Amino acid sequence: MDKVIYAHNLSLAYNDRETIINDTSFSIESGSFVFITGASGSGKSTLLKSFYGAITPKRGDLIVGGVELSDIAPKKLNLLRRHLGIVFQNYRLVNEWSIEKNVMLPLIISGYSKEVSTSQVEKLLRHVKLSHQTGKYPQELSGGEQQRVAMARALSHNPILILADEPTGNLDDYSSQVIWNLLQGANLQLKTTVVVVTHNIPKTLNLEYKHFHLENGVLNEVL
Repeated sequence: MDKVIYAHNLSLAYNDRETIINDTSFSIESGSFVFITGASGSGKSTLLKSFYGAITPKRGDLIVGGVELSDIAPKKLNLLRRHLGIVFQNYRLVNEWSIEKNVMLPLIISGYSKEVSTSQVEKLLRHVKLSHQTGKYPQELSGGEQQRVAMARALSHNPILILADEPTGNLDDYSSQVIWNLLQGANLQLKTTVVVVTHNIPKTLNLEYKHFHLENGVLNEVL
């Protein structure tokens, strides 16, 4: 099976003094559903950021979607991100844009026509049970509704890889279940690779998954 993420002797740091990820090697197979756990401050979010190029490797190799991220040009990084769906814990919606336009953003960037984009957004907002909120703005929605918008945005352009950082950490039970159902559906029906950073793996998922644990800067699979 192809590897959508491959790391060899990867080290990550925010400065020269403190290395957060230390010479760790691992791979994530295409089409898999992966959880990354670890204590608070262990570097889970840092590792996830490296997968979409927000942090450049200090040492070692990191390949995502066939693209080496150790020394990548901005233009090539932007092309890679067109194939990624990213879900942040704090939603990262554009407050000045309507819900519809927020979901449409990746489609606009990828060059889809307005007709195709509008149709896809309508379908996704139905899917996340927010059709009745289309014309509203993020700050008019609850936290759970905002995260469901963020989830629709991440799915809109049919990414090869979804990266989710504590996607249900601040949500009520209903919105949490909607998010997990969407992630599970993307993996099972679309064969999208899903990587989730979380403190707690939900017990309600009905699919096979892999579990990696981050400790002392090293990522190891839990067997």
